[in-house]
Amino acid sequence: MDLEEAFQVVGEFGPYQKRAVAVLVLTQVYMACQSMLIVLVGYTPEYRVEPQDGVPSNQQEHPQRVTFTEDIDSIVTEWFLIRQQAYKVSLAGSLFFAGLLVGNIFFGPLSDKIGRRPVYLTGLFFEVVFGYVTAMAPSYEVFAASRLLVGLMNGGIGLVCFVLTQEYVGRSYWAMTGTLTSMTFAVGIALFGALGYFIQPWRNLATAANSSGVLFFLLSVTLPESPRWLYSKGKTERAEEVLRYMALRNGNAAKNLTLQRVGAAAKAGRNHDNGDAGVLHLALHPVLRLRTMVLMYVWYACSLVYYGLTLGAGETSGSRYANVAMYGLVELPAYPLCMYFINKHWAGRRRSMASFLCLAGFACLCTMFIPEDTGTLVNVTSLALLGKLLVSAAFNIAYVYTSELYPTVIRNAGLGVCSMSCRVGGILAPFVPSMRALHTSMPFTVFCLSGLSAGCLGLLLPETLNKPAAETLEEIGSSTRSRVLESKALLYEDDE
Repeated sequence: MDLEEAFQVVGEFGPYQKRAVAVLVLTQVYMACQSMLIVLVGYTPEYRVEPQDGVPSNQQEHPQRVTFTEDIDSIVTEWFLIRQQAYKVSLAGSLFFAGLLVGNIFFGPLSDKIGRRPVYLTGLFFEVVFGYVTAMAPSYEVFAASRLLVGLMNGGIGLVCFVLTQEYVGRSYWAMTGTLTSMTFAVGIALFGALGYFIQPWRNLATAANSSGVLFFLLSVTLPESPRWLYSKGKTERAEEVLRYMALRNGNAAKNLTLQRVGAAAKAGRNHDNGDAGVLHLALHPVLRLRTMVLMYVWYACSLVYYGLTLGAGETSGSRYANVAMYGLVELPAYPLCMYFINKHWAGRRRSMASFLCLAGFACLCTMFIPEDTGTLVNVTSLALLGKLLVSAAFNIAYVYTSELYPTVIRNAGLGVCSMSCRVGGILAPFVPSMRALHTSMPFTVFCLSGLSAGCLGLLLPETLNKPAAETLEEIGSSTRSRVLESKALLYEDDE
C-alpha cells in the first residue's frame, strides 16, 4: 500500500497523532514568547537628563545624569539605551529576525537530508540554552548575540515543527494542523503579554518565558521520526515501524502493514535535483519570474506590517501588556475569516489576499487622522488592531496561494524564496515603530503604503480557486492568460 492508504489503516488523526501534534502546536507558545521578547524587555520608559552645574548641556550624555521617571526594569534602563544608543533596542530585534532568515535557509535543507526529528530536537535544545544566555547576559553585546542565535534556532525549528504537524497525519488534516499552528502562535503572543504583566524585571521575564521550552523539549523527546520523510528516503522498513507504532497507540491492529517498494531513494534523488534547478527556473522562466517578483513583495509587505504592528504594540497608548495581549488575540478571528472567503467563487485567493492587504493599509491610513487619545472606541490602538487582524488573514492566504501558484517540481524552491523575502520584512520591522521619533504618523504611513502597494500588485496574479495544481513547468506555459503579467510573459516566450 502507499502512504495515504497506510494512514487510513493507522488512523489519519488518531489519539496518538493528536497528542504528538498537540506537543508541536503548543511549542508555538514558546516560540511566540521568544519572538515578542524584545517588545517588553526593550521598553523605553520616560526619562529626563539632569543638567550638571558648570557642564554644557550638549555634553550631558553620561549615564549618571539620566533619571527614569517610571519604575520600569528593562535593558534600556540597565544599559542606558537612550538617545544615540536607542537604536540598539531595534538592532536586537532585527538580529533575531536575521537569525530567522538564516535558520530557514539552513535548517530546512538539513532536515530534508538528515531527518526532521534530530534537527528539531537539536534546534529546540540550543534555543533554550541561548534563551538562558539572553536572561543572564552581562552586557548588551552578549544580549544581542544571544538574540541572533535564538532567532537562528527559532527560524529553523519553526519550519521543521510546521512540517512535522503535517507529516504525522493524513493529507485531509493538513489544513487543520497548519491553521492550529498559526492560531497557537497568536495565543502565545497574548500569553506573553499576560506573563509580562505579572513578571516585571526583564531578566525574570526572559527566564520565565524561556523555561517553558524545557518542558516542550522533554515532551518532544518521545516523538518519532516522520514516516513520510523515512519513506521518501527509501527507509521503508523504518517507516513501517513508525506507522505500526502509531497504529498500536491508536488502538488499531496493523501487523500486516506493508508499504510499496517503489525505489523511493532514487525518487528522492530526482526530487533533490529538481529542487536545485528550481531556483534557476524561477529566474529564467518568464511567467515564474514575474510571479516570483510579485509574491516576494507581497510576502515582504505582509511580514513588515504584521511584525511592525506587533512590535509596536508597546509604544501605542494604554497598557503595553494589554496591547501585546490584544495584538495576539486579534489574530484569532482572522483564520476562519480568510478560510471562508478564499473558498467562495466571487472572492477566491487573489481577491481575498489583495482585499485584506488593501484594507489593512486603509486601517493604518485612518490612524493618521485620529488623535492619540480620543477616549472613544475608534482610536489609534483599535485601528492598529484592525490592521493586524486584516494583515494576519492576508498572510495566512499568502501561504496557501503561493503553494498553488508554483508547479510541484519547484514548489519548495518558490516557497523558500518567498520565505527569505518575508524575513527581510521581519528584519526591518523593529526599526519602523522607532520612526515615531521623526513623526508620530510615520510608522503607520510605512504600513499603509506597504499594504496598499502589495494588495494592488497581488491583483496581477492569476486565480487558483477550483483549478488543478500545475505539476510541471510545461503546464504553467499552457495555463490561462487572463492576468496581465502572465500574458506579457507568455507573449515574450512565444516570440522567442
